[in-house]
Amino acid sequence: MNLLLRVCLELAALAGIGMAAFQAGEGIIGYAFAIAAVLLAAATWGVFNVPDDPSRSGKAPVRVSGPVRLAVELTILLGGSLAFYLAGHAWIALTHVALIALHYALSSDRLRWLLKQS
Repeated sequence: MNLLLRVCLELAALAGIGMAAFQAGEGIIGYAFAIAAVLLAAATWGVFNVPDDPSRSGKAPVRVSGPVRLAVELTILLGGSLAFYLAGHAWIALTHVALIALHYALSSDRLRWLLKQS
């Protein structure tokens, strides 16, 4: 169930990032900003990994330490929350933050594992 929550949080973060980026431009520029921002966030999420992370494929195109991976995750997830807020959806932003906190509260084993990986 927590894995489903994690996937939903990731997708919501990308949606928020896309919404805020879209609003930064007008017309075709807004679409270009949204596509570029979502692709950059998704690529960052997928590329920077801890080798042998049991919650992922275990493959790490760009190997990083556990604390760095955790920072990448939190930056994108909370960046999505901030993006919802900036796009004018404060209640979605607050709900997103609360669900992020719940997810990490339910992920204490993974958090300990990540923090031990150097």
